[in-house]
This record gives sequence, structure tokens and C-alpha cells, in this order.
Amino acid sequence: MTKKLLLIAAVAIATQATAGGLMTNTNYHVAFDRMMARGASTEIDAAYSNPAGLAWGYEGFQFSLDFQKPWQNRDIELNNVTYKGKASAPIVPAIFASYKKDRWAVSTMIGIVGSGGFVKYDNGVPMFNVPITAMLDNNPQTKGNYTLNSEMKGKQYIYGGQLNFTYKFTDFLSAAVGMRANYYDGYYKGHVTADMGDIMRLVNLQLDCPQKGWGFAPILSLDFHEGPLTIAARYEFRTKIETENDTKELKADVTGMTAAETAAAFGAKIAGYMDGAKTRYDMPALLSIALGYEFTDRLRATAEYHFFDDKNAKMSGDRQDKLEGGTNEILLGAEYDINDKFTVSLGGQRTDYGLSDDYQQDTSFACDSYSIGLGGAWNVTDKIRLNAGYFITIYSDYTKASELGPETFSRTNNVIGLGVDFKF
Repeated sequence: MTKKLLLIAAVAIATQATAGGLMTNTNYHVAFDRMMARGASTEIDAAYSNPAGLAWGYEGFQFSLDFQKPWQNRDIELNNVTYKGKASAPIVPAIFASYKKDRWAVSTMIGIVGSGGFVKYDNGVPMFNVPITAMLDNNPQTKGNYTLNSEMKGKQYIYGGQLNFTYKFTDFLSAAVGMRANYYDGYYKGHVTADMGDIMRLVNLQLDCPQKGWGFAPILSLDFHEGPLTIAARYEFRTKIETENDTKELKADVTGMTAAETAAAFGAKIAGYMDGAKTRYDMPALLSIALGYEFTDRLRATAEYHFFDDKNAKMSGDRQDKLEGGTNEILLGAEYDINDKFTVSLGGQRTDYGLSDDYQQDTSFACDSYSIGLGGAWNVTDKIRLNAGYFITIYSDYTKASELGPETFSRTNNVIGLGVDFKF
């Protein structure tokens, strides 16, 4: 019985490591980092945030190249022990381009539209460390005579390329239609071993499971623009993404059990990691509504609302059914032109997920948050603008009751960005 419980604990990492998170990113252009609320923009970043707004943008060709560097911690505390997860990503680029002539505009955006980064737990996570340790310590033959070694790491990137067509119907109303292609590239790797000196391996789990898949999302956008007032709305349809495993290694062995016994008892638990198995990582439908107002020639502000329909976006193991609702975001931002050369800006965002205890897992969890961004822009010439921004996200810890005891999930997040906009 002890050996079977050990294998259940070991295989748990494989069955839960595929669980997707709330996948969508919204910070592509550095203007978001410094102001947050960009849903009423008519500048180059509108190629993502407000495609219909480009009808009132620059006449001619625009191009923007942006770079951001995020860093984050994802920690789990259980029974006064903290399991530290380090999440990182390389410098993340994004490209924007648009061309406007009279009433028409065409635009594109290429970037990392979902997830984006790596996470690694050097000492594993409690969902398998704690049960395995408990079982070994309760066995007189192994108590004090074993070494536990565990590690978990994963990668999730969704690359997106978006193309929009904009048309101004009247002097105050425009619309845009677009399509985004999304490519999922991820993997889950890890191991957990328990050895009794150099003479016996009690538990041996090895996992190396790359996943890849495609999905497409239509996008609709409307913009009402009259005088100092802008009212904009954007709707992104759900992106169905189904990945297929290209499994390199999947092993779950316990001393004393044959391969047939293992397969009979636990085959269903590792089926999701078998080579060729398919998993859903949908990006949810998104509704964005923004109200922008120019108080003076130098002062502008925007209020914005986002709703992500996470409950109807399929996740691994139908995990979306465990959410209490979709995600709601409120954003506020303002920018002020000090003079013709320099602009400063400030913004904030509140994110409220529909979380529940059943949704939260050691290998994938979320926390409600507040974000604050600030920065500025420098008009180097009439055709070149530099943007610089920084934002920090302050998360609320989430504590849930589990069979191992109360677990507290916590996160930190920081992003810095630098970009350059060109007009031709």
C-alpha cells in the first residue's frame, strides 16, 4: 500500500502539470506599461488595443518596435515551509505597423499574446514532496534512510500575429475587422526520485513532454470619436487551441511493482502525457470597452473595462468548470505633455479572477491583483518617439484548505519596457 501511495504522489505531478492558467496577455506596447488604459488610443499601439481608432491616426505609415523584460516569483507556503518558484522570460519583443490613407487603414501586430515565460521550482512542489516524505517517514525500513530529489519546470508561450482592416464610415464612427493566428509552444519537465543510499531507488518519476498547437481568433472593433471624446469597444472571439504531445520521456516506477501492475493501476493518470495525446489551452473571449477624453491639448485620460470569459474557454481537464466566473479588469490612465518633446503618464489596473479552491493548483495558480504603471515618452523628432515604462503588480495572497494543510499562494511581478515608434 505504501508503494502505491508513493506512486500516486509521484504521478500527481504529471497529471496536474498540464493545467493551464488564465492565459491572455494585454501588455504588448510600452505605452501600456506607462499608462495601462490604452483602449481609446489612436496611436500605433491601437493596432492591438483599438484597431478602429486608427481611422483617426497618423496619415501614412507607422512602425513600432518594443522590448519588455518581466520578472516574477511564484511561491507556495505549506506548514511553514516555502517552496519558491522563479518565473522568468527573456527580453520580450513586439512589432506594430499600420498604414492609413483617407478613410482606410490596415495594421498588424506580432508578439507573445498569451502566457509567456518559464517557471522553475528547484525543490519541487508540496503536492508530491509532502506525501512522499510522509510515506517514507512512516515506513520503519526507510525512515531516515532515504534521499528525496525533486524539480519541476515548465514553459508556456503563445505567439500571435494579428492583421486588421479599418474603415471610417462617418466623420465620427469607424469599425475594424481582424484575425489573429496563435501558436502555442510549451513543455513540462520534471522528476522526483527517492533513493535509499546507493542500493535502492524507491520512486522514480521522469517527465519530458513538449506540447504545440495552433488557434485562430476573429476580432471586431468599433470607435466613436467626436471632438475630445472617444468611446471604443473591441471583442476578441475565443481561440480554440488544441495541443499535441511530443513526449520524449514518461516514466513512473516504484520498487516492487511490475510495469503491468503500474499500467493497470495508474495508466489513466498518465494518459494525458502519452505521446500524441491532445490537450486544450483555449484563450478566452475578451470584451474591452474604453472611454477616452482630452481635457486640454496636453492632458488626456482613459477609463477602461475588460471581461475575459474564462468559464467558456476549455482548459486541461475541464478546469474552467472550477472557476466561479470570468475575469474582470478595471483600468485607469492619464498622460500629460510637458511640452512638445516630453510626455509623462501614470496608470493603474485592478484584476479580479473568478477563483476557487478547486481551481488553484501547486503547478498553476492565480491571485487577484493591483498594478501600477508609470513612465514617459520623448519625441526625438517629428517622426521618432521613444517610450519607456515600468509597472509593478501587487498580488493578494490566496489561501486554500487542502488535505496537506492550509496552502498559501503568493506572487510578485515587475516589468520594464523600452520602445521606439517611427512615422514615415
